[in-house]
Amino acid sequence: MDLSKIMTIAGKPGLFRIKAQTRNGLVVESLLDGRKLPVFPTDRSSTLEDISIFTYEKEVPLKEVFQKIYKSAEGKPGPDPKSHPDELRAKFEEILPEYDKERVYVADIKKVFNWYNILLEHDLISETEEEEGKQEEGKQEEGKQEEGKQEDKKQESGSKKDDKKDKKDKE
Repeated sequence: MDLSKIMTIAGKPGLFRIKAQTRNGLVVESLLDGRKLPVFPTDRSSTLEDISIFTYEKEVPLKEVFQKIYKSAEGKPGPDPKSHPDELRAKFEEILPEYDKERVYVADIKKVFNWYNILLEHDLISETEEEEGKQEEGKQEEGKQEEGKQEDKKQESGSKKDDKKDKKDKE
C-alpha cells in the first residue's frame, strides 16, 4: 500500500490519487467519482503517508492503523463512519488501544474508517503489505551485509597496499 500517492484535501470529500504534477501544483483524481481536479499549493492538502494518529507514547502512521483495521475486520469493510460515536470509539479502541483519547476526536475516527473503506473498495489495501515490508527489510539487511563485505575487501586490499609500500620503503 503506497499512501504517498493518495491524498486528502480540506473542504473536499473523499480521497484523491495524484495523477500528475504541474507548474502550479498537482492534478488529482477523486477515488469517489473519478473526476480530475487541480490542487494548488494554497490548498490545505496532505498525503496519507504524512498523517499519524496520536497515542500516549508516540504517533502511529496511518498505514499501520489501516493494517490493524484490515486484520481486525478480516479484510472486510470497517465500521460505518455514520455509526454512533460511542460505537466508533469502542471499535477504534479495540484496534488501537493506546490512542490518545483527548487528542483524537470522533471526527478523526470517522475519517480514518471512511478512508479505510474507500481504500479497501479500490483494492489499495491488502494483507500482503506486512509481508512486503518484511521482504523490503530483508533486502535492506542483505544490502547492508553486501556493503560490509565490500568494505572488508577494501580494507584488506588497503592493508596489502600498505604492506607493499612498507616493503618498498625498507628496500
